[in-house]
Amino acid sequence: MHRKAFVALLGATAITVALGACSEAADKPGGGGDEKPYVALISKGFRHQFWQAVKAGAEQAGKEFNVTVTFEGAQEEGNVEQQIQLLQTVIDKHPDAIGFAAIDSQAAGPLMQQAKNDKIPVIAFDSGVDSDVPITTASTDNLAAAAEAAKHMAEKIGHEGKIAMVVHDQTSVTGVQRRDGFVDYMKKNEPKIQIVDIQYSGDPLKATDLAKAIITANPDLKGIYGSNEGAAIGVLHAVQERGLTGKMTVVGFDSGKDQIDAIKAGTMAGAITQNPVGIGYETVKAAVAAIKGQSLPKSVDTGFYWYDKTNIDDPKISAVLYQ
Repeated sequence: MHRKAFVALLGATAITVALGACSEAADKPGGGGDEKPYVALISKGFRHQFWQAVKAGAEQAGKEFNVTVTFEGAQEEGNVEQQIQLLQTVIDKHPDAIGFAAIDSQAAGPLMQQAKNDKIPVIAFDSGVDSDVPITTASTDNLAAAAEAAKHMAEKIGHEGKIAMVVHDQTSVTGVQRRDGFVDYMKKNEPKIQIVDIQYSGDPLKATDLAKAIITANPDLKGIYGSNEGAAIGVLHAVQERGLTGKMTVVGFDSGKDQIDAIKAGTMAGAITQNPVGIGYETVKAAVAAIKGQSLPKSVDTGFYWYDKTNIDDPKISAVLYQ
């Protein structure tokens, strides 16, 4: 090959490699000269006010720790396939760390392994993953929180009678724990309370239909527990549509404007609030520590509170309510 031709070929190859590198940098938020680490969060959902509060906490930590943060979630909270697609897309961008709240604790196993192979640290948040890849999990102690909800339900109905549950799902760790924590408390502490039915949906419309069917089948029902914002609002609507407001006890989980308004009005007895801003903040904080190679505990407990009409305006409660 002539020297001029060789130099031209070498130059063309260098340009191609450079363009490829630029393309990859452009795909990665914070790329193209911005040296800030990139932390990508994939949540269970996006529409519920809970996830918007988690996002706000993550963005707050991003500013504080000088990292680029992106936050995405499935349009429908039960859409496992869409969440897995989002996770794959994020892994392909090679972020410096990933935060992941699994809809299905087992479905993401292969992608968790891919992240590990690519040396991308993973922080689980809100809901654990059935994998040893995540370094830590930033979440509420959902078993203890559900037990607290059960305790207050028992007190509200006089420690006896029939109740039911609408749980947001049976595949995520949060769904399983918020069910089991509630059920186990009743079994151990309330022998005169009977759980007659457990149905599953975190979609308010579907939860409404499920709760109405439960009420129809159990005319002597005294209360229903909804395990997240969508389930609790669905239960509340069912009770209202059946003309049972004030006659049936509704206990919820999370907050959001509709639940806050219902508790202030007395149509919902009370609910458990997590600390969603804290969950987002601690996830990014843990991701930054992982990027730096610092050790982390196996879990980060972000806390919870029971709130009702009597304490909803308490500063420590109002600080963690989102609407």
